[in-house]
Amino acid sequence: MGLFDFRLLSFIGIKIPPKAPWKKYYDRKYMKIRLRDENIYQYMLRKIEKHGYIDNIAMTYFGTHITYRQFIKKIDKTADKFLKLGVKKFDIVTILSANTPEAIIAFYALNKIGAVANMLHPLLSQNEIKNALNTYETKYLLALDITLKNVDAIIEQTKVERVIIMSPANSMNIFMKLGYFFKTYKTRYKGKLDKYKYMKWKKFMRLPSEDIYYDKTPLKDEPALILQSGGSTGTPKGIVLSNGNMNASTIAALNAYPDLCKDDRILGIMPIFHGFGLEVSINDAFCCGAEVVVVPTFKAETFHELLIKHKPTVLVGVPTLFEALTKNEHMDGVDLSRLKYVIGGGDTLNKKRVESINEFLHQHGSRTNFIQGYGLTEAVAAACVDLRDLSRPGTIGIPWPGVYLGIFKPNTDEQLPYDEDGEICICGPTVMLGYYNNEAETNLALRHHRDGNIWLHTGDIGSMDKDGFVTYKQRLKRMIVSSGYNVYPSQIEEVLEKHEAIEAASVIGIPHPYKMEVPKAFIVLKKGYKLNDELKDELIKYCKKNLAVYSVPKEYEALDKLPKTLIGKVDFKKLKEQAVKEMREKSGKN
Repeated sequence: MGLFDFRLLSFIGIKIPPKAPWKKYYDRKYMKIRLRDENIYQYMLRKIEKHGYIDNIAMTYFGTHITYRQFIKKIDKTADKFLKLGVKKFDIVTILSANTPEAIIAFYALNKIGAVANMLHPLLSQNEIKNALNTYETKYLLALDITLKNVDAIIEQTKVERVIIMSPANSMNIFMKLGYFFKTYKTRYKGKLDKYKYMKWKKFMRLPSEDIYYDKTPLKDEPALILQSGGSTGTPKGIVLSNGNMNASTIAALNAYPDLCKDDRILGIMPIFHGFGLEVSINDAFCCGAEVVVVPTFKAETFHELLIKHKPTVLVGVPTLFEALTKNEHMDGVDLSRLKYVIGGGDTLNKKRVESINEFLHQHGSRTNFIQGYGLTEAVAAACVDLRDLSRPGTIGIPWPGVYLGIFKPNTDEQLPYDEDGEICICGPTVMLGYYNNEAETNLALRHHRDGNIWLHTGDIGSMDKDGFVTYKQRLKRMIVSSGYNVYPSQIEEVLEKHEAIEAASVIGIPHPYKMEVPKAFIVLKKGYKLNDELKDELIKYCKKNLAVYSVPKEYEALDKLPKTLIGKVDFKKLKEQAVKEMREKSGKN
């Protein structure tokens, strides 16, 4: 069938099922995700009632245990208070918070009544908070108390009518509360708040209950939440996800890992304003009846204490968390034998680092291996993962059951042969509704292909082998084109990090008068090493031995540590800006 015929099928609404060489690894029934017209809250409640989780512990928080029965009761009560406050279906309510029981309960309560939860990082600047509140025309804001100084400074420049103040101490026992208030007294915001605009969580929960009507028949395609794009390549975009997107992701996860169950305990370290954190370590956990240990802030130096105290069976995190795990000086004697799954996402790790993590896990009694996942918030975080007994070194595994990945010629619908590099595209029920009020960016990301399906163009480069295993290379925007050759920074970084002197490396492209761009390496050296002329010469020779000549970095710069974004990824944009600034300063001196 030719190109014209495929497009004709697309025009009349016929879809050609994407090819899926990996389907042989899944039970046939898992390859199609069937969604009901229900919201995230209803799906979770149905799973809890069907499998009898109701009296199990749902959340543990600083010594406080909340059962699923109590959890559901709190969600229902909070939903009533939102209705009393005036929140209506499709209203965008912003949650500016770290992981706390109240923030999690509020998310599900808003979902129950059909409102849209806009999740924001609590450490955003004043202008970032203001811009977000105005962009989403927020009338109701739930803010953690540590954000009050920034919120109060800009609140009159927004349309916000009511601010509900949450505190990390709300669900603590009396002794923990006292400790928290003493510890934070000096840093607590002491400005005078407008009593008609601000309301503490306890007062909010004491609002009188009324039987207020709301639409109890949500649709799977209705918007449920907004998550922010990373913003490392420009202004963050609001990613609008539906009830169906979230539920489909949960179904895929539980089909891929059917042994996740009510006996599991998950460290809820990944933040709820991050798709990977909200879906994988919170929502998926609740839908299989697991216990979530809610952790508001991650501290590398006390990570071992969490592991010793809670003995988790599932550990989910970004690369920085696992780096902290392997470098923690207090891990001697810590038993990790209960770990069933160790899952990494949010960014990729090269083969050497994965081997290092696995070695560390095995040294501490764990019989599992590190599982590397791949995905985007635009597809509810996870799209491709290793399976426990089915992995190939150097790959990111196979797509979720019911989710399709394809490798296409960048920015086209021309699918490429196996083992050829191209743009990774995702198709299936987890793909977002679009970017909030941004039709241009939505149309760039979501495209109708000749097979009649909508594909999410990820901007990532990778390849797929004949069995469906995917190899991730890097961001398309990170690729360096030097003298017409494609240069992959991730490949250079992997080579550099195998050198005995280098702890970590990040490579960016810098302008060149006739080659367009050349690679520059930012490196973090191990103790005892210094970046002098001798080491530079050694690194150049080493790279020439292991890389094509056009991939050898032309410059090296040592840093104490690589800069990170708010969600723990290497901040390539900041490195690029730093490199360009240094080049301008040098040229100015000349």
